[in-house]
Amino acid sequence: MNNALPEARMTFAKEIVCPRCDNHFALAQLLNLCSCGSPLLVRYDLKKATATLAKSSLQGRGATLWRYRELLPVQDDVNVVSLGEGFTPLLEAKMLARELGLRQVWIKDEAQNPTGSFKDRGLCLAVSRAKELGVKKIAIPSAGNAGGSLSAYAARAGIEAHVFMPKDTPAANQIEARQYGARLTLVDGLINDCGRMIAERKTAEGWFDVSTLKEPYRVEGKKTMGYEIAEQLNWRLPDVIIYPTGGGTGLIGMWKAFAELEEMGWIGHERPRMVSVQASGCAPIVRAFDEGQETAEPWQNAKTIASGLRVPQAVADFLMLRALRESHGTALSVGDDEMLGEIPRVGRAEGIFFCPEGAACVAALRQLSHQGWIKPADEVLIFNTASGLKYLDVIQAAQGTGTAL
Repeated sequence: MNNALPEARMTFAKEIVCPRCDNHFALAQLLNLCSCGSPLLVRYDLKKATATLAKSSLQGRGATLWRYRELLPVQDDVNVVSLGEGFTPLLEAKMLARELGLRQVWIKDEAQNPTGSFKDRGLCLAVSRAKELGVKKIAIPSAGNAGGSLSAYAARAGIEAHVFMPKDTPAANQIEARQYGARLTLVDGLINDCGRMIAERKTAEGWFDVSTLKEPYRVEGKKTMGYEIAEQLNWRLPDVIIYPTGGGTGLIGMWKAFAELEEMGWIGHERPRMVSVQASGCAPIVRAFDEGQETAEPWQNAKTIASGLRVPQAVADFLMLRALRESHGTALSVGDDEMLGEIPRVGRAEGIFFCPEGAACVAALRQLSHQGWIKPADEVLIFNTASGLKYLDVIQAAQGTGTAL
């Protein structure tokens, strides 16, 4: 695989905007949330991009997310921090489709990213921009894979990394953060408690906070999943995309990507129906969607074996709910037993070791297909967001108690 960056190219990024109050900020500013409390998003000069950038220009570029270099916010290539992330395969799930009587099911296998999860997309962009803006210390709350990913990219960038994780985070995530040299703090609580500790200490410690959607750049890395899906399907989109949702960066990022692609004329106005999947033990977005709310109340006593879905409150809840409704999509929750049961089933059927969060997508696909919400003629894309190898202790514990496996 050619993982080299393309020759030096400019970015069409022009400013940072607030999707709630329409505040505008310069790219040179080091930013977290808007003063109104909303996440911030990068805006591009897509008219200029349309005039100078063609789909055909992607041919021959390296098979990483940096093939979309002009539509990413790093100003100077010298600041790009890369481990070869992105452009993960889109695999046909023929046995699964046949079992459910569906025309087409694809799996976007994000386990093939450098640290084994989709978190690499967002963290490579966050760290690259942090480096560009002179950050020396960086901090993240993580329920699992994001902590290891940040640690890897920070090490490569020469930035000091501070990772805060719940004590019961899978062992693999804790071990890898330490192996990359991060300063790991284990917290008796959930990811929100970790985030609170960072917020209380970041000013005194000199940390830049890269919590989910509390800075503008992780979503830019995650949006490349949307670019890749369109390119890999020859500039069309599936009928349905099922996505496991904790903080929701990927869901929001893909929705942003589709709008950018349409504005450049690379795709039409058709959109997939977006599906948010959460764990039944932590489903704030599902509850808010079902109740017709624009924001989600915090989920009390969050509990699930899918550590990436154990996010009681997301700062970008209103953006997730907006995308679900604009796409005529839906939100649903699945139980831990369902996730654990799907891991060996899809492993035998497709030869892919799903993580619990990815297995939640399979369980949701099964539910929606049986309910008739997904039709036999629909083309459906699901995500495996990380390697099941990072959850061996979780799966082994479930086997030991006789749960599902």
